[in-house]
Amino acid sequence: MHVYLPIAEVSVNPFLLLGIGGLVGVLSGMFGVGGGFLITPMLFFIGIPPAVAVATSANQVVASSFSGLMAHLKRKTVDLEMGTVLLGGGLLGAALGMVVFNFLKHLGQVDLAVQLCYVVFLGVIGSLMFIESLNAIRRARQSGSIPVAKRRQRTWVHALPFKMRFRASSLYISVIPPALVGFGVGILSAIMGVGGGFIMVPAMIYILGMPTKVVIGTSLFQIIFVAGFTTMIHASTNYSVDVLLAVLLLIGGVVGAQLGTQIGARMKAEQLRILLALLVIAVAAKIGFDLLLTPPDYFSLSEPGGV
Repeated sequence: MHVYLPIAEVSVNPFLLLGIGGLVGVLSGMFGVGGGFLITPMLFFIGIPPAVAVATSANQVVASSFSGLMAHLKRKTVDLEMGTVLLGGGLLGAALGMVVFNFLKHLGQVDLAVQLCYVVFLGVIGSLMFIESLNAIRRARQSGSIPVAKRRQRTWVHALPFKMRFRASSLYISVIPPALVGFGVGILSAIMGVGGGFIMVPAMIYILGMPTKVVIGTSLFQIIFVAGFTTMIHASTNYSVDVLLAVLLLIGGVVGAQLGTQIGARMKAEQLRILLALLVIAVAAKIGFDLLLTPPDYFSLSEPGGV
């Protein structure tokens, strides 16, 4: 059984799309990521054009993130003040990212650029997260228990102006670093079709010093609005959002996010981070390997009869 996707112009198995959406939803609830870093490459793998995959993935990220956010709001593990600052930077970044995306599309290089971005960003972030997680687990075993992370007393973040108190995170820091984090994530959201949680979550923990318990919910809060903004821009300028594809992914994503939230609540922070790191590295390796393969169909620029 296959369904035809009118915008992507391909036929796919609907149950495969439901499964992909469900898997990404589980990851959204577990790790506080929108899941775009995984769902977009998976759409590449089943033959969806990159431009359509990026735009439609941003739409699915909204639903899976919203479902996960509802669970975190019930537990009061969302810093709405921090999320608002991140959101402000994210919307500006998404607007700039769309300019870059449309420029690359005009040059005819958007497919290659998107895939290279995935290889570079996922490879670097995944490797750093994996190394840090291994060190954390090693320290925990040496001490016999999971140590409570000590917040640094004074860093460059605390020396910046325009300070604001974030009560849910017990922080009093400048709004500049979170705004810049949101700005960078917004750019990635527009170009790569991701929520940016795979970058935002580590940045919120290690740069901003936020407690792990509020990081995931706050990340999801920002992702919802930035991904929604990105979807609207893609739909209105590039007409590359495939509604049928989005609906199938949404159904699976909403259900999976609730399951992922329950699983994540039962796992330790170090375990969650190392699993996420391994997943990010695996996706980067798969995309990089595909880029190195000789395509089954390719064009020759030599003239007829030429040597």
